[in-house]
Amino acid sequence: MEPLSAHGLPRLSWIDTLYSNFNYNTDGYEGDGAEDGKSQDSSETLPYIDESPTMSPQLCVSQGPDGEAVSPSPLEGDVEKGLEMKKLVLSGFLASEEIYINQLEALVLPMRPLKAAATSSQPVLTMQQIETIFYKIQDIFEIHKEFYDALLPSIQRWDEKVTVGHLFQKLASQLGVYKAFVDNYKNAQETAEKCSQANSQFQKISETVRVKGPKDSKDSSTKSSMEDLLYKPIDRVTRSTLVLHDLLKHTPKDHPDFPLLQDALRISQNFLSSINEEIDPRRTAVTTPKGEARQLVKDGFLVEVSESSRKLRHVFLFTDLLLCAKMKKTAVGRHQQYECKWYIPLADLTFQTLDDSDSCPSIQVLPEHEIEEMKMKISVLKNEIQKEKKAPKGQSRAERLRKKMNEQESWLLLHSPTIPFRIHNKHGKSYLFLLSSDYERAEWKESIQKLQKKDLQACVLSSVELQVLTSSCFKLRTVHNIPVTTNKDDEETPGLYGFLHVIVRSATGFKESANLYCTLEVDSFGYFVSKAKTRVFRDTAEPQWNEEFEIELEGSQYLRILCYEKCFDKSMLNKDDNEIVDKIMGKGQVQLDPQTVQSKNWHMDVIEMNGIKVEFSMKFTSRDLSLKRTPSKKQSGVFGVKINVVTKRERSKVPYIVRQCIEEVEKRGIDEVGIYRISGVATDIQALKLAFDTNTKDILMMLSDMDINAIAGTLKLYFRELPEPLLTDRLYPAFMEGIALSDPAAKENCMMHLLRSLPEPNLMTFLTLLEHLKRVAEKEPINKMSLHNLATVFGPTLLRPSESESAKGQHITCASDIWSHDVMAQVQVLLYYLQHPPISFAELKRNTLYFSTDV
Repeated sequence: MEPLSAHGLPRLSWIDTLYSNFNYNTDGYEGDGAEDGKSQDSSETLPYIDESPTMSPQLCVSQGPDGEAVSPSPLEGDVEKGLEMKKLVLSGFLASEEIYINQLEALVLPMRPLKAAATSSQPVLTMQQIETIFYKIQDIFEIHKEFYDALLPSIQRWDEKVTVGHLFQKLASQLGVYKAFVDNYKNAQETAEKCSQANSQFQKISETVRVKGPKDSKDSSTKSSMEDLLYKPIDRVTRSTLVLHDLLKHTPKDHPDFPLLQDALRISQNFLSSINEEIDPRRTAVTTPKGEARQLVKDGFLVEVSESSRKLRHVFLFTDLLLCAKMKKTAVGRHQQYECKWYIPLADLTFQTLDDSDSCPSIQVLPEHEIEEMKMKISVLKNEIQKEKKAPKGQSRAERLRKKMNEQESWLLLHSPTIPFRIHNKHGKSYLFLLSSDYERAEWKESIQKLQKKDLQACVLSSVELQVLTSSCFKLRTVHNIPVTTNKDDEETPGLYGFLHVIVRSATGFKESANLYCTLEVDSFGYFVSKAKTRVFRDTAEPQWNEEFEIELEGSQYLRILCYEKCFDKSMLNKDDNEIVDKIMGKGQVQLDPQTVQSKNWHMDVIEMNGIKVEFSMKFTSRDLSLKRTPSKKQSGVFGVKINVVTKRERSKVPYIVRQCIEEVEKRGIDEVGIYRISGVATDIQALKLAFDTNTKDILMMLSDMDINAIAGTLKLYFRELPEPLLTDRLYPAFMEGIALSDPAAKENCMMHLLRSLPEPNLMTFLTLLEHLKRVAEKEPINKMSLHNLATVFGPTLLRPSESESAKGQHITCASDIWSHDVMAQVQVLLYYLQHPPISFAELKRNTLYFSTDV
């Protein structure tokens, strides 16, 4: 079935592009300005394509019972305003007519001397070639010159009695000339191209055609190519149809123009619907070299490393080529446009091999703390926007904040990806993209490789073909906005905040035995982050992991599972730390439906990926519930028991569990990527918890054999399950006030005074943990864990408002705001101490206090 146009008529693929350069506003019609005279290659202005599948409301015309177009009549009180709008529409259209006539005249001028030379002894082109290239140009020029000369005085002496309908009716009746031009257009372009290649004199003429500027323009003329000028009538063919819609809207039904404009619209619409797709003038631009229809397979926003800096690109994968486009900045009120940066035929595309990775540009990676700080700023803005939306007359401020948040989210999107995706053109050109997840890289690679299995031929697009294809991207795209939360409707789910418990159970469907493991990813702030990794199940086709993980969610909506075959061959390791060389066997994604996962019971699910099935279970716990502290009934243990009780029993200054976990992490986990961020297996953590609670003699042996992420997870769990936070309920309000102080000296006095106010076991344990985390952060280049990262992990665990404090109503109740209020302050408190010079217990107790407000 043929697609329908906005007017209920069949829409041909090329007609979509004919709406290019058209945009209505109160100043008239924009587009086809003086700059259109410039040559439009892949690096210059591309035509604008209307964003919506239907025309904008002001262009919609309903049909009457006889099938003719009917425009709604303006209200009585709006007649005067309607006439003024009608004049504005006509004035804008007249201005664009002047430019169009100058473009047609620029084509007519070289035609005459070429015809004269054709009859001489030294012809540049034959008469037949001239007739083919310039077919009907003279006729179209005369039609529009006559129309312009008649319309100009009507607008100059404008009043409510002026009629223009007869002029548009006559223009529409002459569309048969355009039909002839359209039928010949492909031959004209091919002939012009062949003549340029064969004749240097004609090539010079066709490359630099001078177009006269508008009367009021500062530029007397502009340069253009003949190829571009020959496309102008194709671009213009729907202009009168579009302007008729607005003229009808602003013309009263009892005005003499109304029936004439209606008739002109009917003729124009019939003309557009009668054009046969088989004679599509842009057919070469929307088909592959083999004559098959070129289709869009995949598109998305990727970060390209270009000229040593990061650039956000919209990448389009067609059935025979990959096109990289830049979103152009446009004036207010105009729709987005694309500019082609480069394209590679899939027949010429290859992927980066490990051996030549040095030939690619270096990857820019910002310090992790800058990324985390930006996430904090975004969270603050989210909270402020929610407050403003509820406040009287707060909408305008909310919009300003939303705009600022959009800028910050776009910055995050640009700077957070680090996983390289390299592609080559066989002819030596390389390109580098950065992705936030191995999942996306695998998706792009698989999609390209699947298409490359077909019998592809290399293609070279002319500038017009490339222009048309890039323009069509706007209509064809499936990903409309960059993936930031400000692009989402307020009604959309804000995602989940809290902890997702996932059990990766087993997998089936492998064709042969391999060393297999899975990784888990969740989305956060517009991009995906790896959160957990199962152990490697060796030499099996049916791995049984049965491993449970606790994953922290920050507004997350999706869970991804990737299944890998482990590479143990050291010679295959890439020089680039960010490159994963293990082979992806399969990947899948599930949406985190709050109603499904928020039940108390485990939710079983299966992800199918390339014939492989991974079985898993999950359940969700909100942040409030997960951090709710329940004292242990067994005071003989350590988990859920007050820290002073444990240290008194052990006759130690710091609990044994804290000392042993820290020692083991520093011994063999300090170089582990994502230590304290990557979840350990929950069953291992529970086994360690039981061992510490029962004081098992084999605990040191267990620690030495246990996965290091499980040990890190056990330490985090210990602090989380303390009956009250390590920094105490009593001091929590004072910590919040202290970190908010602006004066550095006052803040220093306050923050040190608060440490002195802690009970001794709490203080000694805190200082021990502090120095440990600093040592972990020293290895940030290897483990990717900055001070800010570590503060984000531990801050909300070590500081937490008491239930009575929360009940006062001073804290947030909305799930999406939990992360963005107290949590940020909690992180900042820990970060303050982590960034502080070493704090000695003895010196802290000895120092005189200037700031002595009672807490």
